[in-house]
Amino acid sequence: MLSDVEQARLRPTKGIDAQKKSQFGQFFTPAGAAAFMANLFPSASGICRLLDAGAGIGSLSAAFLERWRSGSFGFRRVELDAFEMDASLHAELVSTISTHDDAAFSVAIRGEDFIHTAVDALSGGLFAKSLPRYTHAILNPPYKKIGSSSAHRLALRSIGIETVNLYSAFVALAVKLAAPGGQIVAIIPRSFCNGPYYRPFRDFILEHTAVHHIHLFESRRKTFKDDAVLQENVIIHLQRGGCQGPVTVSTSTDDTFFDLTTHKHSFDRIVFSDDPERFIHIPTSPGKTATELLPAVRYRLADLNIKISTGPVVDFRLREHLRDIPVPTTVPLLYPKHFATGTATWPIQGMKKPNAIELNAQTEKWLYPNGFYCVVRRFSSKEEERRVVASVVEPDTFGGVAQLGFENHLNVFHENKRGLPRTIAYGLAVFLNTTAVDQAFRQFNGHTQVNATDLTLMKYPSRDVLTQLGEWAIQQQNLTQSMIDEKFGALAA
Repeated sequence: MLSDVEQARLRPTKGIDAQKKSQFGQFFTPAGAAAFMANLFPSASGICRLLDAGAGIGSLSAAFLERWRSGSFGFRRVELDAFEMDASLHAELVSTISTHDDAAFSVAIRGEDFIHTAVDALSGGLFAKSLPRYTHAILNPPYKKIGSSSAHRLALRSIGIETVNLYSAFVALAVKLAAPGGQIVAIIPRSFCNGPYYRPFRDFILEHTAVHHIHLFESRRKTFKDDAVLQENVIIHLQRGGCQGPVTVSTSTDDTFFDLTTHKHSFDRIVFSDDPERFIHIPTSPGKTATELLPAVRYRLADLNIKISTGPVVDFRLREHLRDIPVPTTVPLLYPKHFATGTATWPIQGMKKPNAIELNAQTEKWLYPNGFYCVVRRFSSKEEERRVVASVVEPDTFGGVAQLGFENHLNVFHENKRGLPRTIAYGLAVFLNTTAVDQAFRQFNGHTQVNATDLTLMKYPSRDVLTQLGEWAIQQQNLTQSMIDEKFGALAA
């Protein structure tokens, strides 16, 4: 039988239309996830000042208070601040929280904008409402991008928070509002773990907190199945000003936690000491990945004199120059669809995308000389067999044309915007298509994009090893995954 809180969660979840969910970035926490989050807090005593920002109908607060009532917290008093802008949820929120009402508990339900209220309190404005230094914060913040010139972005920037999404803004504010040693547990999208846009947020978190626990849901679809949320979500436990030690990493398929597994990892496996972007890795097994163990995989692309760029042709900006089929005045325009079989197939008749682009003064600066390139499609999902899918561009495929167009949904490996040696192009494709690279990539990438930055910061074998892999690949008729993995393991050991 569903709990009263879970039934209360499902009522508004089914009643809120998609437009409103999009407006508020509003997805309510299932009971199983809420209980798991509440249990991540260490035992404590004294007075608890609890923050629930984006409280919804109070699922997280209820789970925290339930644990307190069970006796596993030793608080003599709990004071809750529950922020929820959507007034239509306040009745459910009051109903949820009221079951815990007694002399040792007080609650303030705040209908104002959490970001502006928190920023005003932190900046010490003359008319700002004061907020306490919270000992605990439990959050399922809204998921929505923040415009670069929006009021939220400007307010956050005024107190030194630079971020691109409401969820990371809420977590950063919770950290700033936390008392020294304060505990923060949040369920958020995994997208902050990598990529350039969340670099300032990662810097902020790693500078001001210790990361104690990361929980990864193996299924993107099941945790918030009632809301059709497709982000890959994690639960993270932080401590304001804490001492960074080993990090507990747990995984489960979904919020039932029936297959929960837990391992501890040293922090240098979570954030690599030589990584300038400070990607956050989430190892899902106790041992190191093959790319971590193999001594030959230790070079950056810069060491190899190889560069990677996002395909420079943005088709909608050059629409007037695109052609469905090639003619003498055009050159090939390559999309991911052209590499569906692992090698370039061009042109493709009846394809929804154009096959060619006019060669003229307006387009020439976006084109590369014909040659050997390794390309990786920019979008893939967690459910696919491989996240990184690499192919080789062979110049003879295109009938001797002088230049090529690479569309923006491809990443292109090149040497100063010129082709690679043939063996290097093939060697890169073999390496990138190994199971070892797939496993390493999945540890830090939790969204659908395979960014050029992600691929730049990976480690690679030497040019000699890539050349040997390429020579071998060229000699093969067909390559299977087992052949690729076996050959790479033998060469890189």
